[in-house]
Amino acid sequence: MGDRILKKRFTFCLLALFCAAAFISICTGAEVPEKDRIYIITRLTGRLISEQHYSQHPLNEVKSAMIFDEYFKMLDPNRMFFTEQDIQEFLPRRANLHKELAKGDSSFAYVVFEKFLKRFHEYCAFAEKELQKKVDFSTDETYTPDRRKLPRAADDRELHKLWQGRLKNDLLYHRLVKRALDLDAASLKAGDTKNKEELATRKLWEKRSPEEKILRRLRDLQNFYRQRDKIDILSGYLGAVAAAYGPHTGYLAPKQDEDFNIDMSLSLIGIGATLTSEDGYIRVVNIVPGGPADRDGRLHAEDRIIAVTQEKGEPVDVVDMSVDNAVKLIRGKEGTKVTLTILPGKKGRNAVPENITITREKVVLKDSEAKGTVREAIQPDGSKIKVGTIELPSFYMDFTAMFRGDPNYKSCSRDVKKILEDFRKQGVQTVVMDLRRNTGGSLPEAIMLTGLFIKTGPVVQVRAANRDPEVENDEDESIVWTGPLVVLTSKLSASAAEIFAAAIKDYRRGILVGDSRTYGKGTVLSVIQLEKMLGFINRKFPAGSVRLETAMFFRINGDSVQQLGVKPDIVLPSLTEPLEIGEMFSSNHLPWDSIPAQSYRIWDPDVDKLLPQIRQQSENRIRKDAEYGKLIKRKNRLQDQIAVKAVSLNEEKRWQEYLADRKVGLSEEKLQEEEMENALLSKKKTAQDPILKESENIAIDYYTLKKSLTPKRKEK
Repeated sequence: MGDRILKKRFTFCLLALFCAAAFISICTGAEVPEKDRIYIITRLTGRLISEQHYSQHPLNEVKSAMIFDEYFKMLDPNRMFFTEQDIQEFLPRRANLHKELAKGDSSFAYVVFEKFLKRFHEYCAFAEKELQKKVDFSTDETYTPDRRKLPRAADDRELHKLWQGRLKNDLLYHRLVKRALDLDAASLKAGDTKNKEELATRKLWEKRSPEEKILRRLRDLQNFYRQRDKIDILSGYLGAVAAAYGPHTGYLAPKQDEDFNIDMSLSLIGIGATLTSEDGYIRVVNIVPGGPADRDGRLHAEDRIIAVTQEKGEPVDVVDMSVDNAVKLIRGKEGTKVTLTILPGKKGRNAVPENITITREKVVLKDSEAKGTVREAIQPDGSKIKVGTIELPSFYMDFTAMFRGDPNYKSCSRDVKKILEDFRKQGVQTVVMDLRRNTGGSLPEAIMLTGLFIKTGPVVQVRAANRDPEVENDEDESIVWTGPLVVLTSKLSASAAEIFAAAIKDYRRGILVGDSRTYGKGTVLSVIQLEKMLGFINRKFPAGSVRLETAMFFRINGDSVQQLGVKPDIVLPSLTEPLEIGEMFSSNHLPWDSIPAQSYRIWDPDVDKLLPQIRQQSENRIRKDAEYGKLIKRKNRLQDQIAVKAVSLNEEKRWQEYLADRKVGLSEEKLQEEEMENALLSKKKTAQDPILKESENIAIDYYTLKKSLTPKRKEK
């Protein structure tokens, strides 16, 4: 859809862009000099983003200031290298970067990067000297690892104090890990798989001293920064230009563009996890359903990867490494193994490293397909109610098979239809659709899936910049499931999952339950290959691509899902609720908006009448449920850990904090193992999933209360 929106306007944009560029020779097929390539890419990218982005915000003084800030944030996200004095040095250019971009001038990128290189070199030299000194770990000093929202150091003196704190914290961390591993050493049993991994972790951490580990990592990073060429540096700067327009807008350099295309074709193999960089760590955002990590089951969202080890290779420290470079280490040939050393997110700030070895494979489509299960619940009066649950990891569709005319092409709406038909045969009375891990996918599939539960009508509105909204309708009059429906979402539910959930809520076709909101990703993305556009000036060279937001989704009630997501009818406590997940936490995101509502017919007016009673019954159950009580305790503990911003640099104090966390963690792990054994014996998946269990109970309440209304209507 994005391509259709762009085509009509892009030709004029290019012609206007290059009509004044006659000094660049266009009559030869010779290789384009690097200087000219940089000029063309810079000018084209700036113009393209400003004119084609959904916001339609001109590249002016306001955006210039944002680009300035984003570039410094990109180079120094934790504010550990540039002082306030450094920023003041470059401040005169802050309001004029838009003028420089219009001229194809990217010199700002290079002078700032040179300053960053100088600062990083100073830090490495500082670390070399500082780590030779004896450090006192008995003081009451503190250190704040996350400095993203804190003021920069005013000058070199304050900066050196920050560096001292960081190095001391790094050293202390390694000392604590050594003590933690020593504590566990006595309990290790030969031959146990888990213990083999713990022994491997010991070897990894004992191979070098803490000082050697820190200095080696800094040297590796210094080499990486020194090896960046002009196109690499330009890519970072244009990334800052794009980031000024939104979190999903970006520039991919030719090499990154190539990697992106490989990823889309699945010809490069990995572990199946989405990663980001935060506070110097590589953090797991989510696990791809059906991927190797998902099937392994040990890697989770919010885990932090600190080292990557190839088969028969040495561990590579990835702290402070860019996501792109960490991903290159994690990728590899199908069938090979990679070991990730992680800090488990569930164990908080005092977590110690664990090794997870995963075999690289392609994502198996079958493992990411919709799955249906049936549970029979006995009611107080002795009657039985069957509830069917469908877990849908993504809105998948095999476009290739569909376009070649394969009548059996894979489609999530087709798979869900089969499951629902099977539910009917089994006598299922109420259904739960689990979308907690569903991060989106095919828009047509979201529309078709909605159509399985309604007769006909609008499902979503899509508006491109300066255009009237286009309405996407379900036009199939058939309904596969007419009974009660509950949709379970979380803060991870995004994009197409939000479209489906919003449509179900707006039609009052069912009840939404889950986190206080969904992710809030309500934009349409388009990817433009710049190389394809260079034919207009008779030029041909790898130029990368631009990804940008070109349209926005709106619900049929007129509200956008952007930023605020979709709110449920019933909020259920969860471990994702305390986490800062969602569009609203992304810099420069597009704001929530609204347009006129569509005309549509409410499916079940009884939903709003029944909700207060269903909500109250759910709250009563949760208060009494032992499994949910354990989950709520873990959630509260996670909230407390997130709230702590500064850590002590006193070794004994930190050690006691670790022991306290460890005691709670071991207790929780023991309980989870017991619950898992009970679940396997009883063959009940929901025994390990109190949120899903409560969603099914809500579905039963909905069915029961709805059924009780039927006789009253007949009497009328």
